[in-house]
Amino acid sequence: MTDSDLLTRLSAAARGTLMERLGIELLEAEPGRVVARMPVAGNTQPQGLLHGGATAALAETVGSFAAAIHAGPGRAPVGTELSASHHRSAREGHVTATATPLHEGRRTAVYDIAVVDDAGRRLTTARLSCMILDVEP
Repeated sequence: MTDSDLLTRLSAAARGTLMERLGIELLEAEPGRVVARMPVAGNTQPQGLLHGGATAALAETVGSFAAAIHAGPGRAPVGTELSASHHRSAREGHVTATATPLHEGRRTAVYDIAVVDDAGRRLTTARLSCMILDVEP
């Protein structure tokens, strides 16, 4: 399967999910790297700042997709821990999250996720841990 086919398949799986509600768009999906972006508009707190929960959902999305790619067919990741440190916020534009592996084993996977604004400034550093389960056919 090509990276383009993988991106198409993962994007199709997002239809009707929280990803669609938040406006998350997958940009890249390949082993070892998943990138997605999300608009700030519609994902803010009452003060007009990007909501930390929306940012965490974006981070968990790219990390989960990275874990799913690593897991392969017949296996599925489930998140076991998500941590996010917010360094700054955004009021407009898009934010982009990039997940890269810290550990990819048979039963667990851990990802480092950097969330940046349109100027490339880091807004959030997140880490997602997943357990990889065998799924029944």
